[in-house]
Amino acid sequence: MIVNSFDDKSPSKINPKPKENRLKCDACIVTFSNIIEDYVLKNYDVEQCSTFKMVTGTFPVYKINYNGKVFAFYKTFLGAPASVGILEDVTEVIDTNKFVVFGGSGCLDKNIAHGKIMIPTESYRDEGTSYHYKEASDYITNTNSNKVAEFMEYKKLPYVLGKNWTTDSFFRETENNIAKRKADGCISVEMECSAMQAVCDFRELQLFYFLTSGDLLDAPEWDQRHKEGEYAGTQHDTRHFDIAIELADFITK
Repeated sequence: MIVNSFDDKSPSKINPKPKENRLKCDACIVTFSNIIEDYVLKNYDVEQCSTFKMVTGTFPVYKINYNGKVFAFYKTFLGAPASVGILEDVTEVIDTNKFVVFGGSGCLDKNIAHGKIMIPTESYRDEGTSYHYKEASDYITNTNSNKVAEFMEYKKLPYVLGKNWTTDSFFRETENNIAKRKADGCISVEMECSAMQAVCDFRELQLFYFLTSGDLLDAPEWDQRHKEGEYAGTQHDTRHFDIAIELADFITK
């Protein structure tokens, strides 16, 4: 069974192999959005520093100079296996122990305003990847949620702390499963957070995670809560990169 998959008694056949000339940086910022990637390239002091290769193509890793610090930046992909595999790959070409990751999520509480920042405190492990990096449990603790909340307080940004649900299959977010997770206290649902936390725990990396409240599931019918091409308050909201880089600056003081 998948809950018995964690093996810390024998080595992996394949492991990341850090390069001697990898970029030394203060932190790494990770987005899921091509809109945000384009925004960063046009509005920040950015240069491509490396690449990582996948069967679907070769993808860039960037260096950003900001407030006298160096941050790495890259765009990852949807889902736990892809986002974790790419993070492992990226550690071969950058040298940092801090990762700021932000993305979109479905909202499980209609009382949370559209676009409000949600900070996961724990994530329900409804995906397969994390069970290869950490002992089985229902939830994994998002260890730096209080630090992210401290930053939001410092910047006077509206946010909410709460449990999160990470699932491998957003087309199978059924009424019964939504009700179970809501009863548990989950306020958001997405596809990567529990697995990203597990790999960071396993590799002794620090993860700082926040989510954007996008579409609403706490309603009789699914509510997308934005029009086609409207990005404000969604996972493509470029203001959230501005928040992410300020958070990276905050945690590296």
